[in-house]
Amino acid sequence: MMAGHGLMWSNIYQPDKPKVKRRVDWRRMAALFAPYWRQQATVLACIVVVAALGLVPGFITAHIIDSAIPKRNLTALGIDVAVILGSALLAAAIGVLQGFLNSVVGEGIMRDIRTSLVAHLHRMPLDFFTGTKTGEIMNRVSNDVDNVDNVVTGTLTTIVTNVVLIGTTLVAMFVWDWRLALISVVIVPLMVLPLGPVGRRMYEIRKRTREKRDEIESITQETLSISGITLIKSFAREAYERSRFYRTGTRLMQLEIDLAMVGRWFIASVTAMVVVGPALVWFGGGWLAIASTLKVGVIVAFVSFIQGRLYGPAATLAGIQVQIVSALAVFERIFDYLDMKTEEYEPPGAVALPEVTGDIRFDSVVFSYDGSRNVLDGVTFHVRPGEVAAFVGPSGAGKTTITSLVPRFYDPQHGSVRVDGHDLRGVTLDSLRRDIGIVTQETYLFHDTVANNLRYGKPDATEPEIDAAARAANIADFIASLPAGYETVVGERGHKLSGGERQRLAIARVLLKDPRILILDEATSSLDYESEAAIQKALEVVMRGRTSLVIAHRLSTVLAADVIFVVDRGRIVESGRHATLLARGGLYARLYRTQFKPLSA
Repeated sequence: MMAGHGLMWSNIYQPDKPKVKRRVDWRRMAALFAPYWRQQATVLACIVVVAALGLVPGFITAHIIDSAIPKRNLTALGIDVAVILGSALLAAAIGVLQGFLNSVVGEGIMRDIRTSLVAHLHRMPLDFFTGTKTGEIMNRVSNDVDNVDNVVTGTLTTIVTNVVLIGTTLVAMFVWDWRLALISVVIVPLMVLPLGPVGRRMYEIRKRTREKRDEIESITQETLSISGITLIKSFAREAYERSRFYRTGTRLMQLEIDLAMVGRWFIASVTAMVVVGPALVWFGGGWLAIASTLKVGVIVAFVSFIQGRLYGPAATLAGIQVQIVSALAVFERIFDYLDMKTEEYEPPGAVALPEVTGDIRFDSVVFSYDGSRNVLDGVTFHVRPGEVAAFVGPSGAGKTTITSLVPRFYDPQHGSVRVDGHDLRGVTLDSLRRDIGIVTQETYLFHDTVANNLRYGKPDATEPEIDAAARAANIADFIASLPAGYETVVGERGHKLSGGERQRLAIARVLLKDPRILILDEATSSLDYESEAAIQKALEVVMRGRTSLVIAHRLSTVLAADVIFVVDRGRIVESGRHATLLARGGLYARLYRTQFKPLSA
């Protein structure tokens, strides 16, 4: 039954995740290199100069064999050797410059792509993150972008270098002796023709290996996080997780083996050609030397050219298929993420909200996460500026969804949500969220100092302001007791602190932001009764003059709220003040008797 339900859910809800639909847009790929065209032009010049210098030893070798040694000319021999050494040293120096510029381009492009990708993901709607594994996202941002460096500094440089080597060598060979040149290149087509089908097969397998790597990354991220490892240990599921990881790793291993074996016979034949070619040149050149005036030094130079500068680079280009298809897959995956639709921070004709007063109105709002079941079904209410509105009801009734629509984390399918009379779909997100503060049940703190976590909502906050916010949240004394005070690092997700301490820090962080609209989603659920009582007085002061939307099961603020909305099955079934609703004897009265009354005793 559960399996069927899961299948039904997967058919209904498919998040907007990137799928491979096309080949890489070469113009778009080239645009990434455009800011570094000067460095790339210099790299190309370096490659050409080094390739030209690489021809020198061959020509000088022929001169040594055919002239300096037969004539017993030590001076000429010394000059020839000096020229060989000088060209080698100069090529090495230019190679160092080329390597430096290669690194500048590669690291620069990686920085640009990573920044664009992370900034784009930051602007993605919440439903993308709820429907995509964190490990998959991290794999794109980390591994895929890291592989760009291999593409730029490795694959592309290798391709250009070998193409230039082959080009300069062919020109020199045909100018020197066209007959030997023809003999040398006769087998080159046999090394090139199979590239197409082999490359396509590698491309398909490489895409599948990337998908499996996403799975590996997701499993690793889920099981090695603090929450994940705690869950594994509490259910004693170590053996199961090892088996799951092993199965996924085995599938990846099989794909990598398939990739390694694709074209193996082709690569082997190319390697054989590297031996066959020189044999043909020795035979043809020897015949020409016997039958005509071709010198032995020329034959030796041609053999050195085709082995080191023709067949070798051709074999490298043939074997570089794996790197090429990997590069295409990397850019394709990155572009797929960059093409996903982000939140509309600036909708067409959007207006920036002036200073928010906090008037909130829902008009017949209908909302669904997956398109099949309405979580909110015709919700209508009005909260005036400065009022405290409490939302109560059974779990899953839609309370949190209502508060999620106010900062426009989601848009309703029907109806409208208005702040100060403005439909939220027509305002800029920055101006809306600037005046909204949210404290949720699940508190998130960065692996940073207490002070930097508090400053997140107000980067320019002064130390007195930070201390005042901490005191209002009843956390100042605790911070003072820490080894480094406000400079104490709270650990991954704040796990060095207790749940109540994290919650109070989150409240202090919002207080420092000083928003006009305050959303408290079970904000004191992690506090003990003593801490809750202490912070309740601070919250009463904080909410004064602000529009506050409060969701709670045992928060005593609900009893003194200006208006209480009772939510059930996506509808507001009752509204009014505590005494009125209690006297009515409806759903609120039943909730109060089971949840709130013990708190007021």
